[in-house]
Amino acid sequence: MLTLGKQTVRNCATFSRRGLLQAGGLGVIGLGLGDLLRLEAQENASSGRPKSIILLWLWGGPSQLDTFDLKPNSPTEYRGPYRPVSTNVPGIEVCELLPKLAKRADKYAIIRSLNSSSNDHGIAGTIGLTGADFGATSLSGQVLPGELLPTHGSIASKVFGFEPTMPRFVTVGGLLHQGHRRISGETGGSLGRLYDPFRLDYDAEQGVRIPQFDLIDGVTPGGLDDRASLRTALNQLSGSVDRSKAFGQLDQYYQQAYSLLTSHNAHEVFDLEQEADSLRTSYGRFRFGQCCLLARRLIETGVRFVQVNWSSHVEPVEDTGDGGWDMHDRHFQQFQDRHAWMLDQAASALLDDLDQRGLLDETIVVAVGEFGRTPKINVKAGRDHWQQCYSGIVAGGGLRGGQVIGESDARAEYPVSRPLTPADLFTTALHQIGIGTTQLTAAGLTPQGQVIEELV
Repeated sequence: MLTLGKQTVRNCATFSRRGLLQAGGLGVIGLGLGDLLRLEAQENASSGRPKSIILLWLWGGPSQLDTFDLKPNSPTEYRGPYRPVSTNVPGIEVCELLPKLAKRADKYAIIRSLNSSSNDHGIAGTIGLTGADFGATSLSGQVLPGELLPTHGSIASKVFGFEPTMPRFVTVGGLLHQGHRRISGETGGSLGRLYDPFRLDYDAEQGVRIPQFDLIDGVTPGGLDDRASLRTALNQLSGSVDRSKAFGQLDQYYQQAYSLLTSHNAHEVFDLEQEADSLRTSYGRFRFGQCCLLARRLIETGVRFVQVNWSSHVEPVEDTGDGGWDMHDRHFQQFQDRHAWMLDQAASALLDDLDQRGLLDETIVVAVGEFGRTPKINVKAGRDHWQQCYSGIVAGGGLRGGQVIGESDARAEYPVSRPLTPADLFTTALHQIGIGTTQLTAAGLTPQGQVIEELV
């Protein structure tokens, strides 16, 4: 496990990244890698164009009727116990348990007509994260036909190119599972393993963790005195990279791993203790809240796509996770006691923090799961899987907030206007940061959705 200590941040705003590189190195003027990352972010920010995406992946599937599409006039067995409340945008209402998000509705758009083709977590999760079910693995272990597509963050990593000091695509959280089975759709897919996400996680006691390097037995950052020793260590990881790739690509992989493992200044990016206590508290002193804060820090240093996993597991089993948003029983108790206020606090703090730092206009924030929940409450006071209609929110990046796109029927069972897919949502987000048909084609990919014109 990699332990991250507090570092001193130097002021380097008066230098350009290009100038530093032309000077022949950072050490001669007392700057470190962390300073260079911040410089690059400041230099890029001047362009003003959207360039990054944060995906809050609400694994398990939140209920549309208890978050952003309440139906107070539907029968009791559908509507649930919560009331809708007005937001700061006239005519838009959300759940009463989301009061902070209600005050910020002008910053985001609600999509109430999302739909998918499967209610299996593994298949729907793959659709949500790649835009299609090709190569998806079901709960029973069936693998659907077709070549697995890359997850959206892997596309960003491919298009924007390799960056030796920091990955382009980071996932905060463990590998996604349903039961004991991993889902397929969170990898580089057809692009190859080199475009898998770089993974971080957060533990309340240990702080930020880099799980990949827990796998290298007996290796510590202090023991890696050169890149050759790192190469030897990483070669022990079976399947860690696609060895059919060119040697130069492997060199890039090793270079990045070496930088992240050995540079104290790189560690400061992951050190949440550098943030003010008041800011950390505003995000929430729980895992999801601190992961959202980490996402902002990563975006600030030039990471182009950050996926924050609410949980690693659905259908909870002993010692493996909290089940995410997959609440088949005791739904309302869990939603009220844990999920609603945590999402409300963390997502609101993230929007505020990005806005106050001038980053919201260049950062798209998406909060969505793989499907919704059954409109009719089951006999266990829960809601089951429902892919035919669900909701999500999208903010920032120059997209038009303060609106509702799409409409569901009287019981939130089916869209009655503007039916949209996860592929449409992420095609729009990628398009907004400069990844359109031309860039996808150049990467050997085909667009899976259409741009949502109401957003752009």
